[in-house]
Amino acid sequence: MSRKQHIAIFTTASLPWMTGTAVNPLFRAAYLAKSGDREVTLVIPWLSIKDQELVYPNNITFNSASEHDIYVRHWLEARIDFQSCFDIKFYPSKFSRDKRSILPVGDITETIPDEEADIAVLEEPEHLNWYHHGRRWKTKFRQVIGIIHTNYLEYVKREKNGALLSLVVKYANTWVTRIYCHKVIRLSAATQDFPRSVICNVHGVNPKFLEIGKAKLAHLQRGELAFTKGAYYIGKMVWSKGYKELLKLLSKYQQKLTGVQVDLYGSGEDSDQVQQAAEMLSLAVRVYPGRDHADPQFHDYKVFLNPSTTDVVCTTTAEALAMGKIVICANHPSNDFFKQFPNCYIYNDDDDFVKLTIKALAEEPSPLPDHLRHQLSWEAATERFLTSAELDQVVPEISPASSSKSFSSSFKSRKSKRNLEEASVYLHQKISGIEVARRAFGAIPKSLKPDDQLCRELGLITAEKKPSRTR
Repeated sequence: MSRKQHIAIFTTASLPWMTGTAVNPLFRAAYLAKSGDREVTLVIPWLSIKDQELVYPNNITFNSASEHDIYVRHWLEARIDFQSCFDIKFYPSKFSRDKRSILPVGDITETIPDEEADIAVLEEPEHLNWYHHGRRWKTKFRQVIGIIHTNYLEYVKREKNGALLSLVVKYANTWVTRIYCHKVIRLSAATQDFPRSVICNVHGVNPKFLEIGKAKLAHLQRGELAFTKGAYYIGKMVWSKGYKELLKLLSKYQQKLTGVQVDLYGSGEDSDQVQQAAEMLSLAVRVYPGRDHADPQFHDYKVFLNPSTTDVVCTTTAEALAMGKIVICANHPSNDFFKQFPNCYIYNDDDDFVKLTIKALAEEPSPLPDHLRHQLSWEAATERFLTSAELDQVVPEISPASSSKSFSSSFKSRKSKRNLEEASVYLHQKISGIEVARRAFGAIPKSLKPDDQLCRELGLITAEKKPSRTR
């Protein structure tokens, strides 16, 4: 009798930070564990109080990992209709102000005991491994699957010396995913190419959005007015998240869009500048603080405008479609998954954007068929993940060789590749173990090992208390 798969999902963020790598892996863990056929552990970053104050909104902080665990579970249970049955563990981490990212500290593979190490899912494998110094993932886990969430190259290109930086980041991303992952899943073709990768959107939407969409469909079927508001956009309020493109389009076509009102929702570093740019337009463009997209405030909007091209797959676009709205977005690889939905209007140029916006505001959304509603669900996303990661297949322990000659040739080829990879791992481990080299490549100072404070907060053994190993 075969034992259950144990899947450990490592991710780079956690609630209450409302970012994709906090929300999507949480839902993935819940739905993978739903059937009871697998043992699932979600491994999320633990930040000390000072870093929590920099990252988490509304002054939310946690004094202990157990307190944080309770918060995450309560948030999830308010959004799903079944009892979640997975474990949550924490790895030590610190917040990088310049990168606006949480980075692991020490060897985070230690979070999972060796006897439970089976399958590792690395949400943002490049991010988790840029500075990884510790046990090799492929040695500890039988299968390591990376899921690419973020188009880092697109963000880096917008920085000073962006062209050069993007080449460095591209190489680093390729390097660490090659040596630490057996397989990589790219959510869309908007990301760079990766070794041993497939393209598949393995994300779903919060079930609450599908419920909102069903309620709106019922209104339409009864001949009632389902949408009483016009156009809006929601996202983290930084220029790179589509605000620059949207305000540029609205400014360029103010005369053609006369009478159109657009509401922007978001919070972020560029909020003040976005507000100032909006006030300079003759169009009615109102700016509001960010809030949960499932908030009743958004239910009555009919048109979601999203010109962003920095996302890999935009979560808010999927949520808007689930709510039964019309979405207007660019003809870009990040939106390929959404082209199957009749309410997704794809524009090819600026004139197209204007025409489609006016058209969308003048008509009602098409009813969302059941099969497309399912495509947006986490049930469908989980099915796609299991297929893409090949976790739904029974792999025979011994594969019959067609001939001794072909077996010998294949063996030599595999051995050569393995030796090359081992050398590459050795080089990465050497570089990532040198503080000066780590700092030169952007690591947080003294993040090679967790400090005493992180050890105390997570109940880890400090370096001083660890027994020395006999050689």
